[in-house]
Amino acid sequence: MIEYDIPGHGIIRAEYLVLDYNGTLAVDGVLIPGVPEMLERIARSIQVHVVTADTFGLAGSQLADTACRLSILEPGGQDLQKVRYISSLGAERVIAVGNGRNDSLMLKQSAVGISVIQAEGASSEALISSDIICTSILDALDIILNPLRMTATLRC
Repeated sequence: MIEYDIPGHGIIRAEYLVLDYNGTLAVDGVLIPGVPEMLERIARSIQVHVVTADTFGLAGSQLADTACRLSILEPGGQDLQKVRYISSLGAERVIAVGNGRNDSLMLKQSAVGISVIQAEGASSEALISSDIICTSILDALDIILNPLRMTATLRC
């Protein structure tokens, strides 16, 4: 568990990190350099889950040696599938990271929602639903690993 004490918000006890894959961890289906190492570091403290439509069909092979649980979504209603996934974990214990329109519900419902704007861009719905917006997945993962960065960004 990672604990964040956010002035004006309260204490967040994160037990799970739930991430989208393409556009968030990967570009055109290929993991962004440095991501596997960051996920390994995070996995020492909280469970890492990747929930994806797997547009390019590469998530399984790309994440094979990474400490995460991969879930491939069924076609259609992927936004609802993602929010159900975090709800099953306990949304108040989830940090969610994504960039797409189908990530917006999980970003809004999670304890902390982080949008990333990278090569694929990000949907306006994802941005509006987020607590934090980053321009790099490595920066987003670094915020998760450094509780004082989270505090500095979210405090009132």
